[in-house]
Amino acid sequence: MPFTLARRHLLAATALLATPRIARGQAPTRLKFTLDWAFQGPNSYALLGRDKGFFRAEGIDIELSRGFGSGRVPVDIAGGSFAMGQADINPTLKFMAENPNAGLMVIGIAADRNGLCCTVRADSAIMVPKDLEGKTLAAPQEDAGRQLFPVFASRAGVDLAKINWVTVRGELREPMLVQRRADGITGIVTSTALSLKKLGMDLPQQRIMFYRDHGLDLYSTAFLTTRAFAQANPEVVRGALRALFKSLAYAYHHPAESIAALKAQEPLTDEAIEMERYQFNAEQHLITDNVRQNGFSNVDPTRLQRGIRAVEEAFGLPQKLTVAEVYTDAYLPPPAQRRLEIGVS
Repeated sequence: MPFTLARRHLLAATALLATPRIARGQAPTRLKFTLDWAFQGPNSYALLGRDKGFFRAEGIDIELSRGFGSGRVPVDIAGGSFAMGQADINPTLKFMAENPNAGLMVIGIAADRNGLCCTVRADSAIMVPKDLEGKTLAAPQEDAGRQLFPVFASRAGVDLAKINWVTVRGELREPMLVQRRADGITGIVTSTALSLKKLGMDLPQQRIMFYRDHGLDLYSTAFLTTRAFAQANPEVVRGALRALFKSLAYAYHHPAESIAALKAQEPLTDEAIEMERYQFNAEQHLITDNVRQNGFSNVDPTRLQRGIRAVEEAFGLPQKLTVAEVYTDAYLPPPAQRRLEIGVS
C-alpha cells in the first residue's frame, strides 16, 4: 500500500481509538528485542523503559539483548533470533536489497539524523576524505560505518580500492586508533568519539569526518521486525513502538535515571562517560528541529527514497526498492504519543 500523508493521519486517528493495554489477569507477551550495540548511554533509554514498566503496561515482557553492529541486526531478525530490534537503517536497506524475500521491514525511525563517520587522529596528515587513500581503517565487519563507507567514498571522491581494512572486534576498534595500529576507524560517532575519549583521546584530538557532510542526508537508528511477526502480532508491535517512543522521550527529560538504569544493568559503567555519550547521542542523532516540532518518526518519504537510492548506488545494486517496500507507518502510535512532551512527567 502506498505511503501517503493521508494514510498516516487515518492510521493515527484509528490508533487513538484502539490503544491496547494488558488485559486484567493476562500474562504479558515475551518479546525478544536486540539493540544495535553494547549497553551504553545511547541505548540506556530501552533499559529505563523496561525498568519503568512502559513495556509491561503494553502487555509486553521485553527481553533486551545487546547488539554487535547494525549490519548483524537485520540478519538476526530475519533469521528468527529476535522478533524486533533496532539498527542503523542504511545497512538494513542493503540487506533488504540483497535479500528481497527475507520479509524484513522498517516500522519506525528513532534517530532523525545520521552520525556515521570516519575518525582519524587530529595530529595526522589526513585532513580530508581523499587523504584516506592508501591508509588502514579498522572496524568490525558488521559496523554500520564500515558497511556504508562505500556510500561515503563515492560521494567524497575516495577510491575504495586504495583503502586497507582491518577487521577487529568491537571492543578493539578504538584501541587500534589510539595505539596507531590503524590510521582511522569507522562507526557511529556517539560510540567512537566517547570510547576514544575514555581511552585518553579527547574530542579535540579527533578529526571526525561525518558522512552527512558529503551529501548523505540519511536517517539513522530504526526499529525493525518481519512482516510475518507483525501480521501475526500486530498489537504487540504497536505496543512495543509506543513503549519505545515513550522511553526515548522520558530518557531525554530524565537522563540521570537513564544512566542509573544502565549502571544497574552494567555495574562497571563509567557514569560520567556514558552520560556524556547519551547527551552527545541526543544532540547528534535524536533531537532535530523536525523531532521537536513533529515528534519521532515523522518520516519524509522523499528523503527516505533518496537514502535508498544512495545505498543501492554505492553497492552497485539494482535501483528497485521503494519506500513502500521497506517502510510502513501502519504500526506507529499517533503523533501525540511520539512527541518529546510525553516524557516530561
